[in-house]
Amino acid sequence: MALQFLFQFLSLLLLFTTICISATYPGSSTRFDTMRRRMTSKSNSHLHPEFVTYYYTQTLDHFNYKPESYATFQQKYIMNFKYWGGASTSSPIIVYIGEEAPLTFGVHGKGFIVDLASRFKAMLLYIEHRYYGDSMPFGSFDEAFRDANTLGFLSSTQALADCAQLITDVKRNLSAENCPVIAIGGSYGGMLASWLRLKYPHIATGALASSAPILYFDDLTPQNGYHIVVTNDFRDVSESCYNTIKQSWSEIDRVAGQTNGLTTLSNIFQTCSPLNSSKELKDHLGMIYVISAQNDNPPYNPVSKVCGAIDGAPKGTDILGKVAAGLNASLLRRGPEAQCNHIIDFTPKNTSGWRWQTCTEMVMPIGHGENDTMFQGSPFDLNNYTKSCQALFGVTPKLHWITTEFGGHDIKSVLGNFSSNIIFSNGLRDPYSVGGVLEDISDSVVAVYTKDGAHGLDLLDATPSDPEWLLAQRQKEIKIIELWIAEHNARLIKTGNRIGF
Repeated sequence: MALQFLFQFLSLLLLFTTICISATYPGSSTRFDTMRRRMTSKSNSHLHPEFVTYYYTQTLDHFNYKPESYATFQQKYIMNFKYWGGASTSSPIIVYIGEEAPLTFGVHGKGFIVDLASRFKAMLLYIEHRYYGDSMPFGSFDEAFRDANTLGFLSSTQALADCAQLITDVKRNLSAENCPVIAIGGSYGGMLASWLRLKYPHIATGALASSAPILYFDDLTPQNGYHIVVTNDFRDVSESCYNTIKQSWSEIDRVAGQTNGLTTLSNIFQTCSPLNSSKELKDHLGMIYVISAQNDNPPYNPVSKVCGAIDGAPKGTDILGKVAAGLNASLLRRGPEAQCNHIIDFTPKNTSGWRWQTCTEMVMPIGHGENDTMFQGSPFDLNNYTKSCQALFGVTPKLHWITTEFGGHDIKSVLGNFSSNIIFSNGLRDPYSVGGVLEDISDSVVAVYTKDGAHGLDLLDATPSDPEWLLAQRQKEIKIIELWIAEHNARLIKTGNRIGF
């Protein structure tokens, strides 16, 4: 069971790290996209036979009528008919909206979606996001990422239109036009699921948006909200751990300023390669802390693991020795047999799809001051952010586009008056929960959250050790989705469009 959870945790880590890294360290790009691409072909072979992979001839540009807009690419999708009651009974279709990762990461470990299919006799449809995994326009990754002219078709609105077109054609091909569609996604995929219901209500009957920070744009959420939650997560576990981390930044700078200081730091933290700067180490440690908090879910609880190592260091261990022990206890240590710590390269790169999205429309202004968190001050600097994007891609971020396109400044009015049937689920230990919808907007646009959960926990496989509060959260979501399906079927009967029975 421990090994199964570790696989799930690492998959979740890869799934959700890119948002955290790009937003928290705006000038950076990581190797996670490369890791995902390398793992995609291998992970396909690990899918159970009931998950069948297909490719759909998708339109390149849904919003233009220029001749070149009619170009197409092959978009990957996966279907599972094991539990489906069939079109004749109007059995539902559960659609997993792919995020910024290969689609197979959305299949592995997302047991709640399969449980829903079993309960409601639903068909499962997983849709890969364009420019991720195998769904590359222009025939290859290298060509798709050649420059801004080819990357210009990568956006949330194009991705939503992809989903709408693919779902419509799948339903038509299966004579399943009367089957309700429930869209589900986590993190960015959860944002897309809620926006699909908002923008295409005739396509999606309802949406479950797990850990979807749709309000972390413009000035809707305090810029330091993310890191305040991270800080509180660590402080809740251990006051001494929190204090050690807070004091460590200046100590790293002090040692780095000494003769051969970077060599000393490299030895203390057992880095696989010599450090080039203290910032390199501090960025890596900061990433460890935010990832631990963002994924601080049971039974592993990585914040407790890190703090347990920091507080459990032998008596007399200095601050940096304690922090190094915490680093060694983190999952990125790559197992107890690892002999050194690989420091993540934060050098900006133009080969990250998510980095492109954050440089164009997905501008999350995350930053923090000098004394409001356990981190050194790092306020969000739009000028530097813009310069980095211009250097990487030759584009200027559209700071206000997401709130212009999907609303946000008056979210109660937008979703209350123009949408329905959306669940926004969150765990309050997730730093992104501060940018989520945490209160009911209407009778059918509801917030379901837990005090102890973190990022995307409700979508993961159920385990015998799941706490009661998680079971209750999932049960509440099931009841709401059950109501949506019942209301959909009642409308079909009333209008005389119900097939079968």
